[in-house]
Amino acid sequence: MSASFAGLARPTILQIVPTLEIGGAERTTVDIARAVVRAGGRALVVSSGGRLTDELAQAGAEHIDMAVQSKNPIVMALNVEHLTRLIVREKVDLVHARSRAPAWSALAAARRTSRPFVTTYHSKVHETPRLKVFYNSVMARGDAVIANSTYTAARIRKVHAPDAARVFTVPRGIDTVYFDPDAVSPARVAALRTKFGIADSVRNIFMLPARLTRWKGQALAVEAAAKLKAKGRDDFLLLLVGDAQGRDAYVQELEKSIRAGGLSVHVRLTGACNDMPAAYALADVVLSPSIEPEPFGRTAVEAQAMRKPVIASDSGGQRETVLTPEHADGGATGLAVEAGDAATLAAAMAAMLDLDGAERMAMGARGRANVLAHYSVEAMAEATLAIYARLIRPSHG
Repeated sequence: MSASFAGLARPTILQIVPTLEIGGAERTTVDIARAVVRAGGRALVVSSGGRLTDELAQAGAEHIDMAVQSKNPIVMALNVEHLTRLIVREKVDLVHARSRAPAWSALAAARRTSRPFVTTYHSKVHETPRLKVFYNSVMARGDAVIANSTYTAARIRKVHAPDAARVFTVPRGIDTVYFDPDAVSPARVAALRTKFGIADSVRNIFMLPARLTRWKGQALAVEAAAKLKAKGRDDFLLLLVGDAQGRDAYVQELEKSIRAGGLSVHVRLTGACNDMPAAYALADVVLSPSIEPEPFGRTAVEAQAMRKPVIASDSGGQRETVLTPEHADGGATGLAVEAGDAATLAAAMAAMLDLDGAERMAMGARGRANVLAHYSVEAMAEATLAIYARLIRPSHG
């Protein structure tokens, strides 16, 4: 049993998340469930199901199907009853909600049954409109409120003003075994080159991996690429890797900008990718130029884990995860650019092009060391389980 659960008789932890499709909150749910089981506890997850249910079962956790993704008030009220019975029947010791709609039902059920209630604020902390602030406030009502970055914790305190002692910062953890450059075979990288139509001779590959949505900065990156080309730099390729998720108008806008800038040779929309470690391995530099602050910024951390230099917006959680020349005593892992500014992004891309291979490799090596030290799944799990134990222990005598 983990030191966190020492002295506790197999605690039962219930996590609640809308679905178990691919996403940050869902991935973290599975990671923590696995950690609970390995620590000697019992892990239950309530959701409406999804692609990660098989992985959850393989981790030794139990899944309970419930329509907790619904925002219908009647369904949410029924979920209070269903969760209350579940907590009592399964002798749940602690309830952990990871999204707003299920959190309202989970909060009511936890209070009815006098169980500790934990939340994790995965999303943006909005200041307006007032109704949305109230709706989101459930994520600040936990006995412990977990923020995925210092930036998010500060936003929670500013907007929702909970008791400061209830707010804990636990950075998102990355699977450093999955995202390990030494584990990616040349064949996997070659297969992606073929899929993306990239000749073996092409070098200086920038990659922006994110779902295609404006705030992730794809349009900005295309504009920066045009500025690079206008300055006579044509020794690069920019890959926009991600699923459009039905945003066809945005895709058409990007394609129009690529054509207008004469960038068909330099910018490519690849669509979704099912082998992200190989995609990172293919790239020379990874971009995360979000035009709005990232609550955490998973892309920048995954890229560092794969020993890739990063160019990230100087805002949100990415200020904490990317070590820049201005703030890195032990050496930088990337460069920071002003959010929404194509000129500074283009300048940073040019600076990366001017670095020799050894300098990029050194920057990448520092990035992986940074992730191993601060952003591993193991570190996230240990910190989370310690919060659980702190809340459970009084009831276990």
